[in-house]
Amino acid sequence: MKKTLTIAPLSTPDTLTMSVWKAVEKAPVLYLQTREHPSARPVLEAGLPFMSMDDLYALSADYEELNRGIADRLTSGGSVVYAVMGGGCFSQLPCIRAACEEKGFELIVLPGLPYYQAAFPEAGVGQVYTANELPAVFDTASPVYITELDNPLLAGEVKLKLQRFYPDDYPVELAVQQPDGDYTRRTIPLYDLDREKGFFASTVLFVPALPFEKKQTYGYEDLLTVLRRLRAPDGCPWDREQTHASLKKDMREECYELMDAIDEDDDEHMVEECGDLLMNVLFHPIIGEEQGRFDDRDVTTEIVKKLIYRHPHVFGNVHVNSSAEVLKNWDALKQKEKGQQTVTAILRSVPRSFPAMLRCEKVQKKARKVGFDFHSASDAFYKIEEETGELKTAMETGVDIEKEMGDLFFAAMNVCRLLGLDGEETLHKATDKFIRRFEQMEKNIDAAGKKLDGMTLAEMDEYWEKAKVTEFL
Repeated sequence: MKKTLTIAPLSTPDTLTMSVWKAVEKAPVLYLQTREHPSARPVLEAGLPFMSMDDLYALSADYEELNRGIADRLTSGGSVVYAVMGGGCFSQLPCIRAACEEKGFELIVLPGLPYYQAAFPEAGVGQVYTANELPAVFDTASPVYITELDNPLLAGEVKLKLQRFYPDDYPVELAVQQPDGDYTRRTIPLYDLDREKGFFASTVLFVPALPFEKKQTYGYEDLLTVLRRLRAPDGCPWDREQTHASLKKDMREECYELMDAIDEDDDEHMVEECGDLLMNVLFHPIIGEEQGRFDDRDVTTEIVKKLIYRHPHVFGNVHVNSSAEVLKNWDALKQKEKGQQTVTAILRSVPRSFPAMLRCEKVQKKARKVGFDFHSASDAFYKIEEETGELKTAMETGVDIEKEMGDLFFAAMNVCRLLGLDGEETLHKATDKFIRRFEQMEKNIDAAGKKLDGMTLAEMDEYWEKAKVTEFL
């Protein structure tokens, strides 16, 4: 006959079920999770013989050791009944189940009333967690019940995790089981949680659902909720008027503002600009959703599939030795994915909406991959002289000025790239330098009691040269 291990939840004395009590009374061997608990009172009053796990609780260094010790003890002999406090020994169950499978026990878990339902009989649908196994993110839109809040230190950890999502003074309800098995409840501000008394394995914390506008932190889905609200018929007139095309300018500006924040190395500014950019990005799948074309799930699905496909060295069996090999594989997979059969197709894949200098640099780099490039910056430099002459001729004749100006820019970009410089950043720095010198020139003119307005170019140039000298002092 197969040995059985029956878990019998004692819940509270007032909620003890007939099936649980019958199993406890007729147990061939009865183990009690602890005798130091109000739920154990019916066993003690009935004078039933039992062995408790209190010694393991006292001697174990951590929960892992405790759970393993309990599982080993329960499966060391024949059939047993394990009377546990509350609605079940959920944190111990994985260890017990593994031991039963290893030693050939049939595991039977009788239904019992969880502590949170005993403490809050009116409890409706909500999230239930043990204090030691809280999630990284809480769904604050529905109530939360936190059980096994058995010491002040753990209560402090729970408080800190909750304060990421709920206001410090948010009213929560603490339920403490009394010696007679009944619960008393008191409402306290969240910040006072770890200053309370009455922390036992049966203590339960109730956190009511939080209104959306009062949340302390918001996630991706919350942002989508807000944007959909803004686009609703009774939402914001400006947001409702936006289209994919009308948002292009804002998207470009937000990208540049984020780049400025990155250059400043300002975390707070980066957080703000990342949010502005993300808002602009998410507007597009919401508009697509309204039109029945695509939604945010399509967007995230597409990028996840792309990342998996283009990282076979992470999600597959491909081996790489360096970042250079990663980029080489990436380009090859991208060409295959996009169906790019010619180098021209690859060059044309660089978006025309890129800033002109960035697009120029990327096209040149792609041409270099097939060997169509100067050997060095020195070789490319002579092309600047050639293009300068052609522009001079164009200016004298009035023919092809724009074309020759473009060729000169293109030639200068070649040299910049081959020198290992970022064209956009290099020009930004030159512009910054111009502004700094202009500022110094203007200060010098003002100090001399003069005004820019009305000065000749020659006069301004004199102060400009002085500003250049001052810059290096």
